[in-house]
Amino acid sequence: MKKVLVLHGGWSWHYPTEMAEFTVKHLLEGFEVEVSEDLTILESNRLHEFDVIIPIWTQGELSHFQEVSLVNAIENGLGLASWHGIADAFNNNHPFKMVLGGQFIAHPGNFLEYEVNFSKEDPLTEGLSSFKMFSEQYYMHTDPNNDVIATTVVDGDSFTWLKGGEMPIAWKRQWGKGRVFYHSLGHNPKELEIPEVLELTKRGILWAAR
Repeated sequence: MKKVLVLHGGWSWHYPTEMAEFTVKHLLEGFEVEVSEDLTILESNRLHEFDVIIPIWTQGELSHFQEVSLVNAIENGLGLASWHGIADAFNNNHPFKMVLGGQFIAHPGNFLEYEVNFSKEDPLTEGLSSFKMFSEQYYMHTDPNNDVIATTVVDGDSFTWLKGGEMPIAWKRQWGKGRVFYHSLGHNPKELEIPEVLELTKRGILWAAR
């Protein structure tokens, strides 16, 4: 049985506790699960026990040793699967952001309706149809080495010069021996209940865990 660490905390308006509870209940069938709210677990020499880590975190900062331990663990084969707020977590920890492959910059227009478009050529999105949702549309800076598997067209709101640009929503990537999966959906647990989001997230976790 694969073992997963669900690490949650940070900014309360991304509902980390509720999101962790939803994750354990609806996304991790067949996994042995450990849940923690304490970042010091990253420096406990226990990361080798897990197949995948799911950090449900926004804002905050990793200590140097926590960051080094996490980055090294991923490079040595620990999978990372996460979504939404992790792109706005640990912003002073640049090596971690290199691993993740992206950085949240803004959500022009705040909450609005936008379309999610899936790649037709990747197993993680096979059979998933494009859909519209009302939420924060993340404007991201992303690594060109990402394997992008879902995109949206930027609205831009008052930044009219941004309108029409294609923005990555979900990607996967390799970091050393570790697999990294991210999508920018899931502002709250209700958004993860959307069938396409739920299925994408399940597939991403399984892929990251090999």
